[in-house]
Amino acid sequence: MKEFETTNKKVIQQLSTIEKRSGESPNTLSKGTITVEEKYGTIRFERRLKHPKEIVWKAITEQKEIFRWLPDYKGTFDGYKGGTIDLLNVLSGSHVTGNVLVFDLHRVFEHEWFIAPNQMFPKGEPESIIRWELKQNGDSDTLLIVTHNHLTKSTALTFAPGWHAYLDRLEAVLNNQVPPNWALRFAEVKGLYST
Repeated sequence: MKEFETTNKKVIQQLSTIEKRSGESPNTLSKGTITVEEKYGTIRFERRLKHPKEIVWKAITEQKEIFRWLPDYKGTFDGYKGGTIDLLNVLSGSHVTGNVLVFDLHRVFEHEWFIAPNQMFPKGEPESIIRWELKQNGDSDTLLIVTHNHLTKSTALTFAPGWHAYLDRLEAVLNNQVPPNWALRFAEVKGLYST
């Protein structure tokens, strides 16, 4: 645990140094929200992307494109109505399964994100659902709304900076930029979701 804390401190110090040199700071404008009602937590993000809905849709529904910005997962991601998800996070060992529930072309993509019990999540997350909504924003921009619900409060707090980092990677991939390292970005934005 001490090794992780030391590494985490070094990462944050490195990021702070990089930010000072480049004049950049964490993207707080794209910060998600966490709401907790009774025993469930919901994470919600809104991202304005400078790409048409068709391009964003492809990036979130086609397996080849998904693994460009979600690189720590391997397995099957069938992005169509009735499709299935069977993914393994190669770093944490988390196993995610589910079915595609809604596939409204270029509008709404919704799927289950069931996490089997493991060391990180002893009880798993057997009810979570992710909903991706795309809305036209101007002539060619897209408003992407991502909602991950039916999470326990602790998982919602853990997942929020993770999804933030993955969505930053998605945006970079769409912009033909080198996506940020997920672990470094997670460490950088974690403080935004501390409560």
